[in-house]
This record gives sequence, C-alpha cells and structure tokens, in this order.
Amino acid sequence: MLIFRKPLEGVERPQMPADVVIVGGGPAGMACALRLAQLIDAHNAAYPDSQLSKENIYVLEKAREVGQHCLSGALLDPRSMNELLPGFEKEAPLDAKVTKEAVYFFTEKSKFKFPITPPFLRDHGNYVISLNRFVKWMGSKVEETGITIFTGFAGSELLFDGDRVTGVRTDDKGVDKEGHQKSNFEPGYDLQAKVVILAEGPRGSLTKQLITKFDLAKNANPQTYGVGVKELWEVPAGRIAAGEVIYTLGWPLTTKEYGGAWIYGSKDNVVSLGFVTGLDYADPRLDPQRVLQEFKKHPFVAKLLEGGKMIRYGAKSMPYGGWWAIPPVAGNGWMILGDSAGFLNSARLKGIHLAIKSGMLAAETAFEALTKDDSSAATLGAFQKKVESSWIKEELWKVRNLHQGFEHGIYAGMFHTGLQMITGGRGLRNRYPAKAGYERMRKLADLPADGGPEAHLLGPAKGDGKLTFDKLTDLYHSGTKHEEDQPAHLVIHDTNICNTRCVKEFGSPCQNFCPANVYEMVEDASQPNGKRISLNPSNCVHCKTCDIADPYQIITWVPPEGGGGPNYDGM
Repeated sequence: MLIFRKPLEGVERPQMPADVVIVGGGPAGMACALRLAQLIDAHNAAYPDSQLSKENIYVLEKAREVGQHCLSGALLDPRSMNELLPGFEKEAPLDAKVTKEAVYFFTEKSKFKFPITPPFLRDHGNYVISLNRFVKWMGSKVEETGITIFTGFAGSELLFDGDRVTGVRTDDKGVDKEGHQKSNFEPGYDLQAKVVILAEGPRGSLTKQLITKFDLAKNANPQTYGVGVKELWEVPAGRIAAGEVIYTLGWPLTTKEYGGAWIYGSKDNVVSLGFVTGLDYADPRLDPQRVLQEFKKHPFVAKLLEGGKMIRYGAKSMPYGGWWAIPPVAGNGWMILGDSAGFLNSARLKGIHLAIKSGMLAAETAFEALTKDDSSAATLGAFQKKVESSWIKEELWKVRNLHQGFEHGIYAGMFHTGLQMITGGRGLRNRYPAKAGYERMRKLADLPADGGPEAHLLGPAKGDGKLTFDKLTDLYHSGTKHEEDQPAHLVIHDTNICNTRCVKEFGSPCQNFCPANVYEMVEDASQPNGKRISLNPSNCVHCKTCDIADPYQIITWVPPEGGGGPNYDGM
C-alpha cells in the first residue's frame, strides 16, 4: 500500500459537486477539456430541449499559471491538432516548421553522420515549439469555452467508494513543515465527480495511487523511463537555422547505456538542446545532468554554442516502456491519459501528439457518460476500445519492443531495431520481456572503483560557468520556487535505509540522479556510516526521477502546495 503524507485529522473539507474533473493542465488535459466543450456545444445546438452544462467541468493544474510546469524538447507532430482544431497553425505559437534534419553518431572527438535519416526520426512537417507557450495558448482556448481551470491546485488524493473513483481531494494550503495548520490555513476541496480523468504527466502521483490500489499493472510490462535534461540557449546568428533538427547517439554515453541528444533550432537564434538518459543504467554514480554537460564539450556542440548564453534549464522524465507497459486506461469512474498512461513513442522521442489524441478520445467517452448519466466501467471502458482502434495503437504497435531491444547495449539494440522495422515492431518475439529500470542498478561492490569506461559520467559536474554548469547554476535557470515552510513533498518511507544500507551499497545515488540537488548526504557522527540523508525539497523541478530510480523504491513524490515548482517560461 502506498503511504502518503499523513492527512490532517479532524479537518472539515468543503464539498464541491462536479461532472468531470481533469487532473493536469498539460497537452492531454487541455485537449480533453477542449474536445469535451466542442461536443457539448454541438449537442446543445442540436438539442435545445436537452442542454448539457459546462459549469461543473474543471481542470486542476498544480502550477501557478497554465503551462508553467510543461517541459519538452519540443517538436509537435500536428496530426492530432489538425483533428482537434483544423487550421490551428494560423494562431498557435509555433516557432518554426522543420525543414532540415540530421542524425549523428558521436565519439568523444568526432562524429559520423547517418547517410539516411531513419524513418522514425524524419520530422519534415513537424513544428519546433515551446510546450510552455503552446499549452498556455491551449489553456486560453479552453477558458474561452467556459470551462474552469483552477491553477495552483494540486490533486492530493483520489476519493473512492469501493471499487469506484468518486472524486479528487485538492491540496491543503497553509500547513507548516511539522504538519500543523498556519494562520493562513485553507483545507483542500473534495471534488465529488462523476468522471475523474488523470492527465498528470509521467509517474503521476494519483495515477500511481490508482494503479497500486487496483493492481492495474499486473498484466503489463513494468514501465521504464528516461530523464530528459534540457537547456535553452541564445546563440550568435547563423549557427543553426530555425527549423533545423539534429539528433545524436553515442558519446558521452558508453555502449551500455540507453539515451541520446536533441538539438532544435528555434526562432530568434534560440536553440533547444538536451540529453535523455534511460533510467535503467547500471552505475549508481552516473549523473544525467553531468551527461548533458559532457555532451556540450563535444567539438561539434561546443562550436555551435560558442559565444552563446544559457537562458533556461529544466528536467522531465519520459515513459519509455511502450505499448506493453500501458496499464488499463479506464475503469469505474476514471480514465488515464498521455504520459500518465505511457502514450509515448520512444523511437520518435515524441508524445505530445499522442497525449492530445488520448485527451480527445477520453473527452468523447466522458461526453457519452454525461449524456447517459452513467460513468461505470461499462461506459468508460469504451475509452480503452477507442484507443485500441485509433492511430495511437497503430503508431505505438510498430515500436512496441523498441526500448526492450536495448537491454544488452547499443549494438544489440540497433540490431533489434532493424529487425523490428522489418517485422512491423515484432522483432524476435511479439512481446519482449522487461525489467523496471531501478532493478538494473548494480551495487558499488560489483563495479570498478574508478568507474571504468563510465568514469567521465560519474558524480556531479563542476562546470566552467560558460559552456558547462554545476547543478545549482542550472537549477537557478529553472525559476523553481516553493513555499519553504510546508511538509516535504518527497516522502522517504524509511530514512534508516538511506543512512545505513544505501550509502554503503549504492553510494546514495539520489545525489546523482536528481537533476536539482534535492538530496544530500550530510556529515552526522551519530550515524553508523557518518552520514545521513538531508532534503532540499524547495529545489525540486517535479521530474519524478527519484520516485522512479531509487533502488529501494522508498521515495514517493507527492504534489507540494499548489503553485510551487519550476517556471518553464518559454521551454
């Protein structure tokens, strides 16, 4: 059973009826709200005597402003937006249309350009965007329809009645570090909803609660993840064209780790670049933020960035598990969308279009539930069928075994990828087995003390302050801000394990895999190993890496007080 922060006892919470509550105001949640509004408007126009209301449809968004926590590379495949809002290109904030792409394999000092761009990395017709700005624009379209978006409100727990989800409780505000009510205390609301739609992004806390309660993942592969660490740069004119896309494989990773980089040319000489590291690496000392810093030292990248200026930073996890890792996405009173469900094409490094499409299909299902006044599993189960008969499955089925094919390193992975492309995604078998990423982390005793081939990726980056940066410098550019005096939203269920076992067995990997310096081991003579875990939760950029990668699975990420977190303006 999942343990969350201890709820406040004896608190009377305001009750609020709702028809539909959408948790998460990213592309999936906004597309769901927008499509639902369209269907209701069409219904009301056709049936003047049978009106449906939008007044009790709510979107909960934990950020202070719509889009503030949204981070992606980002390239938009316009397929689902063309279905949702035909002609959207005329008014949406699109930075550049992709006109040129290249894929390189890096060694430490040189590069090899693929003579042919693999089909899944061809991006002509896609758009370089800021997901932050795009979602903000989507939010304005939702508000125009009359649907209410509550910003600064996090969904803290699901409400149940037996096997049915009956609503969402929002976060309490004005609680101090010790869990006591402050003078500005406001209890969270209990939103009693006919339909709850979870669009929380990867490793959503309510989604995790739901999957655990109903054992939804029992027939699925374990979900695996990567963490994308991103910087936005302003570079001198002429370095890279707006709409130019570059992908790289290889260095600084060795042949054992899974991952790769992107470089996207945007308008106004802005470059989006980042590195995605699969969270199934073996060495607990590997640091994904350092991987990005090492990547920038490559002569090709260093030349591109020379004389430029880093302006923004962020990190986000991505679900890599593919079709076989997706749990059931609908049940009694609930549906799961987008990255929360695992709708991401890891071959293309794209999930925005899939998130939007899943939101549209969920809206159609919720609309049917409202017209029938029935949100049972029998009615909402139609969402599962809609997904399976849509182009979401068609696209993901072709890459269903992609990540699992890299289990034994990059060369075996490229062999499996080639075979899967020939066999329509099958490869050597229809369903490749999978392990959760954290199970692949090895103990220090089983690894070379000097780090071996991975030595340049281990431990924190120092940074030169111009091309490369340490974590705290990068973190400053994420605009992260939380109310300091609140309960830690990173719940470690047994700090004894951190202080006695983990520090010896794995060398406290939370210090390395967290891209925001949340976790520190500080000197403490009272501990058997002379150190104890210390948290800096106000640094957290909400990437969920700790919840995913901890080898003991004793960290649970829960939402902080609504409004806190990164500010991914323009990201």
